[in-house]
Amino acid sequence: MPPLPSHESTRSVAPPPLQDPSTQNPATPPQSDAAADRAALAHGTETSVTAKLEEGAPAATAAVSLSPLAPLSVPVFRMLWLTWVAANTCMWMNDVAAAWLMTTLTTSPILVALVQSASTLPVFLLGLPSGALADILDRRRYFIATQFWVAAVALVLCVAILAGGMTAPLLLALTFANGIGLAMRWPVFAAIVPELVSRPQLPAALALNGVAMNASRIIGPLVAGAIIASAGSAWVFVLNAVLSVISGLVIMRWKRTHVPSPLGREKLPSAMRVGLQFVRQSPRLRAVLWRIAVFFLHATALMALLPLVARGLDGGGAGMFTLLLASMGAGAIVAAMFLPRLRQAMARDVLVLRGTLLQAAAMAVMAIAPNIYVAVPAMVLAGMAWITTANSLSVSAQLALPNWVRARGMSIFQMSIMGATALGAAVWGQVATVTSVHLSLALAALTGVIAMALVQRLVTDRHMEEDLSPSQAFKAPVTTTPPQAGRVVVTIEYTIDPARAAEFRTLMQESRRSRLRQGALSCDLLHDLADPARYVEQIVDESWTEHLRRFDRVTASDVALRERKLAFHRGESPPAVVRYLVER
Repeated sequence: MPPLPSHESTRSVAPPPLQDPSTQNPATPPQSDAAADRAALAHGTETSVTAKLEEGAPAATAAVSLSPLAPLSVPVFRMLWLTWVAANTCMWMNDVAAAWLMTTLTTSPILVALVQSASTLPVFLLGLPSGALADILDRRRYFIATQFWVAAVALVLCVAILAGGMTAPLLLALTFANGIGLAMRWPVFAAIVPELVSRPQLPAALALNGVAMNASRIIGPLVAGAIIASAGSAWVFVLNAVLSVISGLVIMRWKRTHVPSPLGREKLPSAMRVGLQFVRQSPRLRAVLWRIAVFFLHATALMALLPLVARGLDGGGAGMFTLLLASMGAGAIVAAMFLPRLRQAMARDVLVLRGTLLQAAAMAVMAIAPNIYVAVPAMVLAGMAWITTANSLSVSAQLALPNWVRARGMSIFQMSIMGATALGAAVWGQVATVTSVHLSLALAALTGVIAMALVQRLVTDRHMEEDLSPSQAFKAPVTTTPPQAGRVVVTIEYTIDPARAAEFRTLMQESRRSRLRQGALSCDLLHDLADPARYVEQIVDESWTEHLRRFDRVTASDVALRERKLAFHRGESPPAVVRYLVER
């Protein structure tokens, strides 16, 4: 294999190989000690962050327990998990109180269903900016701020009810405002979890998050129902505000060390672009997003129309609605204890399809359920299907994301859930308005299974799991006078055996996806018409700073890809690398 090019020279404990001065980039001036130190610090940011996170996760040892409850042995995870239980209890209390309050303000099925849309739509609209901010800012402080936002909205809801000024449009508006808190809170917590436990325990930690969600699905509705029956809806929102404030104070006890990048904070528009670009260039994430969106688009019909289903059952009322929600939560908690065994016994797509089938069966039963004795077991099955499918896809999404873009990637994952939920609630609510609640549930069950089967057949994920651990193998360039503005164009020249050109071009498609995931604006492969053996890879970066950020985002998988590209290069000197500044 030829020597490594200067822009990707290997860093290891052993001394680096000597390089022929003729292979150095003539556009790069000699490095000063200060500039070299700054580049090394910038390049090591992701690695240093990962190291600090592993220090704070005692579970990251050779002997890791893989039991469903093992992550709770990590004190910080246990503290934040309990906070997450309280936060989700508040969310369910708010949703239950708002949904039931809407049935007292109007009898329109579409307005009742729109409560679900109003609570989830903000995550679809604001999820990506929130995820970008969670990757840019101190995640601890950002998490605290989300809790106080939810508390403030709950107080406004309480005042509006007590003043007698609550209307259906106002309730939808305030429910939307509460959803903004969820939009800000979810991506940052999703990004925090892998910091607290080791990779082998990540599926169990995510399952415990599902348990927290579903335990709160039991606790929240029960508490909300009892308060509504005894004191009125306003006091549900008062308790919501108090619990949100307490949760914020508990998070303040978390002593997380925020390691800012020496390159400075990313600009929000650029960070959002890179997040979207990463997901678009990741076949594994795209496959996950298709599956989660299709599942929730249809499964949400049950949740959106549940208040009306509860009213239609014998003895239907607030107590019936609460019992059905609690039954669904109980089913999810039971299923979470068996998820490790299920993941070992079945592949992801098999588990997802069977979860979809079980969810559809539960909805079909609810469409014809005559009484509570049929409805409760169906809701238990729905909860089991819900957490099995959602957890399987959530684990896949987490494992497809490196730490530097985790909050953005998980925010897009959550956007897919909430966007599909909001759309599904509106669609199935409208179908119920035109036909009936029971027919709407039956149609959602049937079309959900068909759609999931089609997606699994058409959107396949044949790519092997990548090693996304940070690497220091690529050496960042240093200049004493870095350009202040202007795009940076990098060219890498390869000499390839023409007989292997087709194979090389296929590999360079993978290289293009890798460059774009790291944040490059574009990446193209040029072929010299006069010399069939000469190929030039051209990468364009937004600025010199963004060019340096790409070196900080290199993973072990990128290093392996570099080795495969170099295996095609002929000649004793490495591929020639030249950097240009675009001047206008």
